[in-house]
Amino acid sequence: MSHTAQAEDIARSLLEEPLPRRWAHVQGVADTARGLSGVLGGKAELLTAAAVLHDIGYAPGLRDCGFHPLDGARYLRDVQHADGLLCRLVANHSCAIIEAEQYGLAADLAREFKPAPRGLADALIYCDMTTSPDGQRMTIEQRLADIRARYGPAPPRHQRPPALRTVPGGRDQPRDPSAGRRRPVTLSGPDEQGAHSSELMVRRYDAW
Repeated sequence: MSHTAQAEDIARSLLEEPLPRRWAHVQGVADTARGLSGVLGGKAELLTAAAVLHDIGYAPGLRDCGFHPLDGARYLRDVQHADGLLCRLVANHSCAIIEAEQYGLAADLAREFKPAPRGLADALIYCDMTTSPDGQRMTIEQRLADIRARYGPAPPRHQRPPALRTVPGGRDQPRDPSAGRRRPVTLSGPDEQGAHSSELMVRRYDAW
């Protein structure tokens, strides 16, 4: 089985039933990545695998710290024992370090997953930012406008994800205020289970 086929199986198992729209999106991102094979050569398969896996951190069973790039990459590293560069691409996709800073998770992200090589990172940004939530091609301007329409303004700087607490050992854990037990965390709007706010995505595009 190819590297990409394994990645698709993992993503399908985590997203297809609980988050069908997210599954459609990552398939569209992967389709765009396949179209870059003439540019990336031998790295095209790795990019396609990262494209189909980049949003698995939204899967209900994977959400831990509540920040989907980090949750997804940790799962790939700790459970799937995936290639290190693949984990780095997922953890840092679309300039995730910018959003991680907003939630006090930038140090964790930087410590656990070094940034991916610029060429691959930029290619993944391109694939993600030219694919609609339903997996259709769109311009970056259309994508940013859609995000603004769905999710509104960014959270204040340094605001931590809701319902997170720091536990011994320094890791953040989601907490149910009423029961004191762990629960999934949603970082943004109600349209999908977690999403990037509009202004953070604008900053990501500007950084690219």
